[in-house]
Amino acid sequence: MNKKALLSLSVSTGAYNEFVDRIIALAYEQKYRYVCVANVHMLIETYFNPEFAAVVNDADVISPDGKPLTWALRLFYNVRQDRVAGMDLLPDLLQQAESKRLPVYFYGGTNALLSQTKEFVTTRYPSLHIAGLYSPPFRTITLEEEQVIVQRINDSGARLVFVVLGCPKQEKWIVGMKGRINAVMIGVGGALPVLAGMQKRAPSWMQQAGFEWLFRLSQEPKRLFKRYAVTNTLFIYLLTKELIKMRLLRKKPAVV
Repeated sequence: MNKKALLSLSVSTGAYNEFVDRIIALAYEQKYRYVCVANVHMLIETYFNPEFAAVVNDADVISPDGKPLTWALRLFYNVRQDRVAGMDLLPDLLQQAESKRLPVYFYGGTNALLSQTKEFVTTRYPSLHIAGLYSPPFRTITLEEEQVIVQRINDSGARLVFVVLGCPKQEKWIVGMKGRINAVMIGVGGALPVLAGMQKRAPSWMQQAGFEWLFRLSQEPKRLFKRYAVTNTLFIYLLTKELIKMRLLRKKPAVV
């Protein structure tokens, strides 16, 4: 898939269905691959952290999760890009995995979340092969423990591994598994609690208007206020700055 540069981030472009098809195609390879679901928060993280930018931009697929990223693609490249949100990708990938008999694994989140996830998935996708679910301890994992987890995931036959550790932790964990886990790994962050029914998703009109973040903020104000106040402001500032720079360069007279 083609990628377009947005400040510090290279975002994959294409129709929504192309993203689903591409990820499923990668799953058939049974090799180490990974997908990043990018929003404004991730873009700002990559802008101020070059090491993390390298982690994200090396992904096989970087989907434009946030509506503002699709707007930016149109502003910079006149590309009418579909939004490819993790909350849409997750159920669609599970449906595809069920129909194509691709085992899936859930790594991260609390035991309560994984328990509810298993209950929901078993009901909603009865033929889906759940290769495993694992909630890591809230501490630094030893090398021995990590190797056990790697072996467990590989032995399970999982083709799709959904990682639920939050950005940027989940993306860093995924890259740490390079050459070790033979599956497509996807950082789904807050999409799993919504899928499992532990949190609600914003109404469709808020999604289309780019205000889904506001709905999430209303659900978790203490945890998300600082993130959104900072990242959204920085995003608008950096985007405006880049647009002004581009327009000035266009107006600059050619040197004879």
